[in-house]
Amino acid sequence: MAGKTTDSRTAKDRALEYVKTQVLTGAFPGGELISEGDVATALGMSRTPVREAFLRLEAEGLLRLYPQRGALVVPVSPDEARAVIEARLLLEQFAATKVVQRGPAACAAVYERLSGELKRQSDAAAATDWREFLDADRAFHDVTLENSGNAILSGFYSSLRDRQMRMIGESALGDPARVTKIMDEHRAIGDAVRDGDLERALRAVRTHLASTVRAIGIAVDPLLLEP
Repeated sequence: MAGKTTDSRTAKDRALEYVKTQVLTGAFPGGELISEGDVATALGMSRTPVREAFLRLEAEGLLRLYPQRGALVVPVSPDEARAVIEARLLLEQFAATKVVQRGPAACAAVYERLSGELKRQSDAAAATDWREFLDADRAFHDVTLENSGNAILSGFYSSLRDRQMRMIGESALGDPARVTKIMDEHRAIGDAVRDGDLERALRAVRTHLASTVRAIGIAVDPLLLEP
């Protein structure tokens, strides 16, 4: 009996990870209707663990369930996307300022970690491992927040993780030019932090977020993102 419970939990976890990854990377785009049966067939399991995964993702706001029809992938609303971008702008500029103000040693340590995440992101892109690419993207930006000295803001930034991954996944993956641009913009942020050039770092953050705004096609106050 114990073994059966373990197997069921493992199947549920597999289903949850699979469906969530498909949603966050944009493989299941917003507005698409997916079915328990299709997911169960893809994973080689019964519908029960898939149903449990769907319920969990509905609670997280990623799916909306319709009995006898399936689950709708809830689209990211323009208001939500705008709020995430505005929050990121404030937090990432704050973090960059704090790191640069701490001096060359702090800048060098942060740059080393940023370079590691950029390398991981580049390797993931080469392998078309988009979940890894998005995880490295999130981790890249987490580095400066974690080194800002403000645990509350760093924790809040981490709470945006799934929203950020999904917005980037739906706007970038499968577009080689966009993927390259993201990494180039990350490199510009890292180089400015390495050099302790605060004005350049803030400009690089705004440039990166302005590029994201254009990619996802939302309207944000242009004064927030002006160079």
